Amino acid sequence: MSERSEHPAATRMDAATEAFVAHRNLLFTLAYEMLGSATDAEDVLQETWLLWAGVELGTVRDRRAYLIRIATRQALKRLRTLGRRRETYVGPWLPEPLLTAPDVAEDVELADSVSMAMLLVMETLTPTERAVFVLREVFDLDYEEIAQAVGKTPAAVRQIAHRARSHVSARRPRGTGSPAEHRAALQAFQRAVETGELQSLLDVLAPDVVALSDGGGIKHALLRPVVGVENVARLLAVGWWKRDGKRSVELVQINGGPGLLVRIDGEIDGVVAVRVEDGYVTGAYHVRNPEKLSRVERETAVTR
Repeated sequence: MSERSEHPAATRMDAATEAFVAHRNLLFTLAYEMLGSATDAEDVLQETWLLWAGVELGTVRDRRAYLIRIATRQALKRLRTLGRRRETYVGPWLPEPLLTAPDVAEDVELADSVSMAMLLVMETLTPTERAVFVLREVFDLDYEEIAQAVGKTPAAVRQIAHRARSHVSARRPRGTGSPAEHRAALQAFQRAVETGELQSLLDVLAPDVVALSDGGGIKHALLRPVVGVENVARLLAVGWWKRDGKRSVELVQINGGPGLLVRIDGEIDGVVAVRVEDGYVTGAYHVRNPEKLSRVERETAVTR
């Protein structure tokens, strides 16, 4: 008799580990889309693993669905806690940016769902609406599966899904720009950062553009949104980017689309992502909070 067959507990744990590892990136993506925070998503994964390790696998028909159910419930608990924490956040709150692989942009629905613009739209949903929207629209789960994950009836989930879909549809970017338009907009920002030349940037800013920056009370940032092309241009002209030290800017993939990684004296200082509609920048998102920049030095795998 083999050593493995003599230890059924070890065999069961091997099977549990194999299933968890196989779906880890999916579970991270699910938790991140619900929370907008990679740090909290990792905590959800840890909690999911601890619960999953105690499950009797012989009773589980669909391991993927079961893991999604655990992760969703843990993310919902954490999302309600985060809502209270964000009420005291200093200045605008922006999602934690991720450096993503270029192939994420090829899955248009996935790239859209993890974009900074979409994550901000989803912040306007209730926790249950957000969970239902992500599970239905991004991961294409049926209503029965979602009902089990969120503790509602399938009929209630259908209503929540319809409400969430309508809410997101009214607020999501319209005429979303192509990757080429995003790159052109970021390159205009890059020139403004590197040279102070603003004209090419003004040419791509929408009249009602909104600029947000997140320093978390740790780094200098805007304490409230700046709205309108003239106000954003004035902000840039008086030194949104002026910092002591040598500045460098790199075009990278942030949350499934082009973004800028800004360094001062070789150290990461912040990340810029944009929302592009019909070829114009309607939103600029500048994250400087150092507690949110741990995921922009190495790629994070997202999938569905």
